[in-house]
Amino acid sequence: MLRAPVPAPAMAPGAPSSSPSPILAVLLFSSLVLYPAQAIVVYTDREVHGAVGSRVTLHCSFWSSEWVSDDISFTWRYQPEGGRDAISIFHYAKGQPYIDEVGTFKERIQWVGDPRWKDGSIVIHNLDYSDNGTFTCDVKNPPDIVGKTSQVTLYVFEKVPTRYGVVLGAVIGGVLGVVLLLLLVFYVVRYCWLRRQAALQRRLSAMEKGKLHKPAKDSSKRGRQTPVLYAMLDHSRSTKAASEKKAKGLGESRKDKK
Repeated sequence: MLRAPVPAPAMAPGAPSSSPSPILAVLLFSSLVLYPAQAIVVYTDREVHGAVGSRVTLHCSFWSSEWVSDDISFTWRYQPEGGRDAISIFHYAKGQPYIDEVGTFKERIQWVGDPRWKDGSIVIHNLDYSDNGTFTCDVKNPPDIVGKTSQVTLYVFEKVPTRYGVVLGAVIGGVLGVVLLLLLVFYVVRYCWLRRQAALQRRLSAMEKGKLHKPAKDSSKRGRQTPVLYAMLDHSRSTKAASEKKAKGLGESRKDKK
């Protein structure tokens, strides 16, 4: 025997719907995708080396999605080599540096940073072997206060050793400099040689043009000299005829006188 389908219970008027609101879904999507949270990023060197009695700069910079706030703060912490706990040695807040009066760095730290350039660097003077350890830089730029810190390890030596990377970089730089110098010399010599060849080519072409024009000039001079010669010959002939006529006239007059 077939049973009739049981109808779904009708919702009471004014009862909330169990399906999520479209507006709430759009707001959630925009908050997660269109405006994602960006954490502050702190940068330091991986390690620095210093000699006993010298000074070293611990650089610290950061990137933030917000403008540099008036409430920006920098905090440096120090963890000795082999130690477990880190102690605060320096703090910058409200535009003023504060050096903690506890520990061995209280009279040896100098603030050299500039928050306007996102720089929170410090200098440690009069280094000693006991300064070996890890230094941590922490930056807060309200409202951007979420992010990871950055660490730099300090190694103090009696004499700072020459690092392999520095030597390798110097060697590579020297080789590249020699190669560039040789290329420059090659191109200068090639340019001078091409310029000289071009000058010789122009000179040869000018000489060939001069040889071609010279016979034409000689022929034109000969053409001009021929009428002049004919005119001189005619003049001499006319002069000779006139002198002969004059001589005949004188002979005839002498005969008449006789």
